[in-house]
Amino acid sequence: MSLFRRRGRDEPPAPRVDWLVVGLGNPGPEYERTRHNVGFEVASLLAERWEMPRPKSRYAGLFTEGRAGAGGPRVAVLMPQTYMNDAGGSAGPARGALRVPLERIVVVHDEIDFPFGRVESRLGGGLAGHNGLKSLRQGLGGAEFNRVRVGVGRPETTDPEVVAKYVLSRFREPEPEVRALVDGAAREVERLIGA
Repeated sequence: MSLFRRRGRDEPPAPRVDWLVVGLGNPGPEYERTRHNVGFEVASLLAERWEMPRPKSRYAGLFTEGRAGAGGPRVAVLMPQTYMNDAGGSAGPARGALRVPLERIVVVHDEIDFPFGRVESRLGGGLAGHNGLKSLRQGLGGAEFNRVRVGVGRPETTDPEVVAKYVLSRFREPEPEVRALVDGAAREVERLIGA
């Protein structure tokens, strides 16, 4: 009798990483440092903090993987380069290749319904008209992924054109406050994944 159990034919292969962190944003210099790209800012900070290799083009995004700190969980960080509204076309293939369970995915995104500075996480829930999250639900095969919602504030109107212009504008808050917002969101991701 063997001491080693062989994987059964119906048993799925083990995930390549413990967690997949997806930072949402839009590619290109015209979108850098905008409210809508705060997910990219948080993902970049985490990859730097965890001393991961420089991101490479993979899964229609910028991708890197490693440990979340010394002895931390194995984590992949993805910044889809598909534009936010098509982020599922990047995150879905990454999830499939990495074999990550849906509840082990953390999506970081801007949240206009939160005042600037508020950071909150949740598992699943409504998508509140966020087209990037709708695309992720389709690409990932469900909405039961973790979300880190980063409050960027909102204009005084619900006019869609004004709201779109606002989220695609650069932060007007002082740079130290923006850095604190990004750091707070990064710390919330670390708390979620146990880093």
